Amino acid sequence: MATAVVPKVYKNFINGEWVESRSGKSMENRNPANTDELIGMFPLATEDDVNAAIDAAREAYKTWRLVPAPKRAEILFRAAEILVRRKEDLARDMTREMGKVLAEARGDVQEAIDMTYYMAGEGRRLFGQTTPSELPNKFAMSVRQPIGVCTLITPWNFPMAIPSWKIMPALICGNTVVFKPASDTPLSAYNLVQVLTEAGVPRGVVNILTGSGSNVGAPLMKHPDVKVVSFTGSTEIGRVVSTACATDFKHCTLEMGGKNIIIVMDDANLDLAVDGAIWGGFGTTGQRCTAASRVTVHKKVYKEFLDRFTARAKSLKVGDGLDPSTAMGPCVNEGQLKTVMQYVHIGINEGARLAAGGHRLDSGNYKRGWFHQPTIFADCDPNMRVSQEEIFGPVVSVIPCDNLDNALDIANGVVYGLSASIYTRDVNKAFRALRDIYTGIVYVNAPTIGAETHLPFGGTKQTGNGHREAGTAAIDFYSEWKTIYIDYSDRLQRAQIDTGSFAHAE
Repeated sequence: MATAVVPKVYKNFINGEWVESRSGKSMENRNPANTDELIGMFPLATEDDVNAAIDAAREAYKTWRLVPAPKRAEILFRAAEILVRRKEDLARDMTREMGKVLAEARGDVQEAIDMTYYMAGEGRRLFGQTTPSELPNKFAMSVRQPIGVCTLITPWNFPMAIPSWKIMPALICGNTVVFKPASDTPLSAYNLVQVLTEAGVPRGVVNILTGSGSNVGAPLMKHPDVKVVSFTGSTEIGRVVSTACATDFKHCTLEMGGKNIIIVMDDANLDLAVDGAIWGGFGTTGQRCTAASRVTVHKKVYKEFLDRFTARAKSLKVGDGLDPSTAMGPCVNEGQLKTVMQYVHIGINEGARLAAGGHRLDSGNYKRGWFHQPTIFADCDPNMRVSQEEIFGPVVSVIPCDNLDNALDIANGVVYGLSASIYTRDVNKAFRALRDIYTGIVYVNAPTIGAETHLPFGGTKQTGNGHREAGTAAIDFYSEWKTIYIDYSDRLQRAQIDTGSFAHAE
């Protein structure tokens, strides 16, 4: 007689201990490619759990901030080494819980590795400035100082990379962390915290809670002992986060939506442009804030590009991301799939021409997962909803354009400003695009995805609130400047007032 498999049960991590949620309740984590597979049960935390985690982080901050930054860096370096050793297992766990193909999951883990190594290096480079004073016998310098307890709220599409963007710079600067991962991808977050624990992060420095936005996210943002909130997710929720932080003037960074564009000029290498549009539009099933969900193509090459693009999209194999032959995995959950299907209907009703895809896949091997065809709308007007609104799925709108000026107007004509790219062999056009596209990231002859950890990541307009993640820009967010003056003249000196002769400063 067959015996039912008992699912693995996970716990919250508070003050160095894996503990049950005070609610006693849990949520399921299922494979979006095969919802019959129950990956594990994860706790539904409560406000009491939130308070306990923040108390632990607040107490740990008193000593963690005093650990020399190079010593904090040694812990991160050990964590990076562990991530390297476990990369394959971590990637497979990620594919199982969020659906992206295994090669992309490996890339996600690699990004966490890269970020951890990078921030470990910054432990010896938390530089300030020394500068001559305008007064004699006076020394002037600036140093960085940590801020306190950080609340980090992350999405499901990059369940290890994005947490690493937030956790690693927060830790290297001397802050402590309470981390809420997305409910769709708690396992990858738990794996990352486990690695940090094994690497030697002290009790209370990193805490993790799973649960809903209302029961965990909201009290985390509003707690008076939280000094920093970092959020990645939708613009709608980001607005709520910003408002919650404003009352107490908390440091707040928001990384939100995108409606990114690829511009294809008439002199472009079309084979390269098609490659970029396929990867940009359908990588991670289009579930990236940097996904190329719009392509505007010069009318002289519009038909040729569209024919090649649609043929390639139709040839993509959709399926389980663990299958090496799969090119595109499922949507992360039923709600995301329904959103994609809704936008397909919106596009058709708006008069866009369905050139490829447009349907859910729900028969045979697909019937237990949240699969959708790679979908292309042709002959789109730039003001259509499918050309303006973030869909977060495998749907690309192709828009004809007359020239570069027209393409730039289309590129800038959305409320978002994260990423953009241009395909052209003309250096003058390339540099005009680099100057005139109002986004945080611009690529030339490459798709809109592919950010590297040592450069700032973030966007303009309703994509963000001006801060950047990754690189030294992250250090700027997770630390405060302190300016220090040391006067050894043994007399009162007044800056901007005592400006006489200093010939006899001694």
